Amino acid sequence: MLQPLPRGGGLVVVPFDPDLVWGVKPRHPVTGTIGGRGFRGVIETRDGVHGFTVGPAWLRGCGGVAAGGEVEVELVPEGPQRGDLDADIAAALQASPQAGTFFDGLAQFYRKAFLRWIDGTKRRPDERARRIAEMITLLEGGHKQRPGT
Repeated sequence: MLQPLPRGGGLVVVPFDPDLVWGVKPRHPVTGTIGGRGFRGVIETRDGVHGFTVGPAWLRGCGGVAAGGEVEVELVPEGPQRGDLDADIAAALQASPQAGTFFDGLAQFYRKAFLRWIDGTKRRPDERARRIAEMITLLEGGHKQRPGT
């Protein structure tokens, strides 16, 4: 269902709890289609209702999708998920719930940047372990990216 919003956009109601389906996260960045048209967004919870917003300009350009009507939506979580990570990275995030929660809430751009930085050390296990530890420290401190990047 696409609920109208006061300023002309809409709230696309998601008929499931994303925390139960994809794991508890502070934010659920998603990508997919609405009525066959691509989009990216973040699922939020408002008054116990899970959904994401689309703006009035998006609705105007969508042809056939209107606030107040039913829409067909396909969703997938955006970016690398915990199950997609190498075992050593997943274990480090599991060992630090604060870092893990912060990592899960980052936009895919930041998650991928950390993972590329670590993957650059596959042939040097000692450097890889050091970078994973540094990533955990940065995430625990609330840093979205490494300093100087």
